[in-house]
Amino acid sequence: MKNLVIVDHPLIRRDLSTLRDRRTERGRFRTTLRRISSLIAFEVTKDLHLKPRVLRTPLEETTGHSVSEDIVFLPVLRAGLGMAEGFLDFLPEAKVGHIGLYRDEETLKPINYYSKFPKNLKRSLIFVLDPMLATGGSATAAISFIKEKGGRKIRLVSVVAAPEGVKKVSSRHRDVKIYAAALDRRLNSKGYILPGLGDAGDRTFGTD
Repeated sequence: MKNLVIVDHPLIRRDLSTLRDRRTERGRFRTTLRRISSLIAFEVTKDLHLKPRVLRTPLEETTGHSVSEDIVFLPVLRAGLGMAEGFLDFLPEAKVGHIGLYRDEETLKPINYYSKFPKNLKRSLIFVLDPMLATGGSATAAISFIKEKGGRKIRLVSVVAAPEGVKKVSSRHRDVKIYAAALDRRLNSKGYILPGLGDAGDRTFGTD
């Protein structure tokens, strides 16, 4: 699993425990998902390139910096929306696209029902946001669709990942680095991550 990077930090471990806890109510789950996403964003953007810019402080002119890359956040609907705000806290100037996928409960295969991307994906650094990397079907399909639209520099960011999902994405998209706060044990017979944190979309939006 050489494509996988585990983003480790004491505060990430703390927040991940809150997300895993079945007793965590919806409002706290939502705010914790946003905060852990910000913590992950801090780590997965540490290699961004900067360009100098001239600015004036209240006292004098000096040189500052701005991000030189065109950044796109692409949350996978619905659950990925819970991560988007946390990433935007760090890079409010980023563009945001959306891709809608749902998993067929019988076949476990992803169904694409919506997509809206910014222009010029070929020049952008794209962060695909999806809290759960389970079977890898949705992530693989999303990345394939992004590539069809011209995307080339793509990173997949999740909160928890299953070995099966990491293996599938890595085998289909060897050029895509995967970031996650935890690599969990395995999937159950229904394709849910163990120990996981349940359905992130249902817990975020109260649709369980």
